[in-house]
Amino acid sequence: MILVMGGAGYIGSHTVRHLLDNGYDVVVADNLIYGHREAVDERAKFVHADLLDRLSLENLFKNNKIDAVIHFAAFAYVGESVGEPEKYYYNNVIGTVNLLHAMLTHGVKKIVFSSTCATYGEPQYTPIDEKHQQAPINPYGRTKLMIEQIFADYERAYGLEHIALRYFNAAGCSADSKIGESHTPETHLIPLVLQAIGGKRKDIKVFGTDYDTPDGTCIRDYIHVEDLALAHRLAVEKLGTYNGCINLGTGIGTSVKEIITAAEEVSGKKCPTEYAPRRPGDPARLFADNTKAKEILGWQPKYTDIKDIIKTAWDWEINRKY
Repeated sequence: MILVMGGAGYIGSHTVRHLLDNGYDVVVADNLIYGHREAVDERAKFVHADLLDRLSLENLFKNNKIDAVIHFAAFAYVGESVGEPEKYYYNNVIGTVNLLHAMLTHGVKKIVFSSTCATYGEPQYTPIDEKHQQAPINPYGRTKLMIEQIFADYERAYGLEHIALRYFNAAGCSADSKIGESHTPETHLIPLVLQAIGGKRKDIKVFGTDYDTPDGTCIRDYIHVEDLALAHRLAVEKLGTYNGCINLGTGIGTSVKEIITAAEEVSGKKCPTEYAPRRPGDPARLFADNTKAKEILGWQPKYTDIKDIIKTAWDWEINRKY
């Protein structure tokens, strides 16, 4: 049985469905602060649990025969982490140590971790590979890096088998539109653009048009959530043969203006746009070298055309269920 911590969240809920579709038994644990109970597949067992409640974690492992853990549960708003670092260090780092304590107490030594390209900080070169220096520039990224380092220590001391998946920009929704991306507040570019197109917000703000890129706007690597889900299953299946970190991205950079144009083409509607000055800390280019994911996991992203990714997000947005 696979325990998916944070399985009611955006990437977690898609991973739960993928695991179930591939024959795994799944128990989902979530505190529902940011997750959605409606997003949890009815085939999975759901348990209300919190990383900071050690008794709830103890009961979770005592009452379920867990073989491996996929750990998504974290606070993940970069701006908020700058203003409230205690909230992030307490929940993300201490919460993960609590989880590891419960795992080891019950003899579970396999974990796949939801990490992030934010551990790299300002890119020294692109595409970014796993050898790139890790120098995060915000508390959110630092919590993820600390957790990766904790895993390495636990591997040496306790034999923990671990893979940290550093993803770039998660995007898109399930192909059947049954589950999707729903954050409060929403901070991801593609849903913000689609909500502006759909009239749910006044406009989309483009921060900076004078970057050293072909059209002057920032370039990012958008990876479909179902491709992320696939990578998590493959990582679970590789535990015991590889310990360490793996980038997840398409290796394709798409600019903010290109996202807006693609969304307009997919929706057939114009996107009201306001241009604004650069935000501090936004690199001009950020995209992945995914060679390691292909070689170690045997992973190949299915969605490589940005319009195909946006189409799944648009279908979700116009038929949103939560």
